Amino acid sequence: MISDFTFNTTPRLVMRAGAAQMLAESAGVCLGPRILFVTDKGIRDAGLERPAVGSLEAAGHQVTLFDDVEADPSEATLIRAVEAARSCKATGVVALGGGSSLDIAKLAALLAGSGEALDEAWGVGNAKGPRLPLVLVPTTAGTGSEATPVSIITVSGDEKRGVSSPLILPDMAVLDATLTVSLPAPATAATGIDAMVHAIEAYASRNANNNPMSRMLAIEALTLLGTHIHKAVSEPDNLEARSAMLLGSTLAGMAFANSPVAAVHALAYPIGGTFHIPHGLSNALVLTDVLRFNAADNSNGSAELYAQLGPHAFADFADEGGSQANCAAFINRLDTLAVEIGLPSRLRDVGIGEDALPKMASDAMKQTRLLVNNPRPVSEADALAIYRAAW
Repeated sequence: MISDFTFNTTPRLVMRAGAAQMLAESAGVCLGPRILFVTDKGIRDAGLERPAVGSLEAAGHQVTLFDDVEADPSEATLIRAVEAARSCKATGVVALGGGSSLDIAKLAALLAGSGEALDEAWGVGNAKGPRLPLVLVPTTAGTGSEATPVSIITVSGDEKRGVSSPLILPDMAVLDATLTVSLPAPATAATGIDAMVHAIEAYASRNANNNPMSRMLAIEALTLLGTHIHKAVSEPDNLEARSAMLLGSTLAGMAFANSPVAAVHALAYPIGGTFHIPHGLSNALVLTDVLRFNAADNSNGSAELYAQLGPHAFADFADEGGSQANCAAFINRLDTLAVEIGLPSRLRDVGIGEDALPKMASDAMKQTRLLVNNPRPVSEADALAIYRAAW
């Protein structure tokens, strides 16, 4: 029997090299005459937004640029974006950038369109809407935010909070691999691992909505990502590799949008929130230690699931004979992959002291919406042990 499930995703996807410079053609009618365009200063400095903005302005749209988005965007930044949308009387919102810009745009479109209070929207299924029309254009192959109903914001202190609702799925995602070729190798590597984490956690999630479509998408995402991540890192102008990574990231986003991620992300959030380590790298630093923790409990079936993913993520994966052996081999290959593409492998390598680990474990326990999806229950003591293993 196939269990009941719900599958929500972005209703329209455009994938084409150079698609950003045709944004008015593909999305202008949806967005309306006045557009809030959300990005960050790094994108502006590189000029990556110009083709999209030029396309919209040439078609007669009034474009208001909001480029104040920072890594791990704050509630204050979101409030300014909402104010900018209201000030220009936006009829639609576009975001071009990494996951931070896309997350800000999702909630700016929601709050400006509905007038609801952010405090009432936090959590799962609490947003009421309606939102403004929304088009997302990712410039990294990692977050999959263009295909997820989730937006993560840093609130008071270092705490990350999320809004999860199908209402903030965009009307359209535009995948233009030419926008990713200038991404430096370290960021390409970290965001690529981030996308792989999305696929792995979606595949093994114990969420009741884990479903055949999410598992199928997770497998295809891992195949694309595992096959092309080395070339994307070492050959930045390789458009075939960049395209495969971008599509893999989106498919992984579709997977975990419906079969949610778990303890890897829960333990990654304190690393990013407290130490401002990029999200993809934060995930990479705890990935294999969380997987080993999960697989150590034979009763939850995670070892068999991880073993199934080995041949999809690694084309030369050799059958070691049995789920436990193949699971261990898969996790070891993930460790090796991170080193091969130049990522730091230990928490100490990114400046995190051992004395910080207890507070990180305590903070991770706040991520209840994620921890409930983990194949194995995680206590604060467990989290601390995982951090120590990763240190």
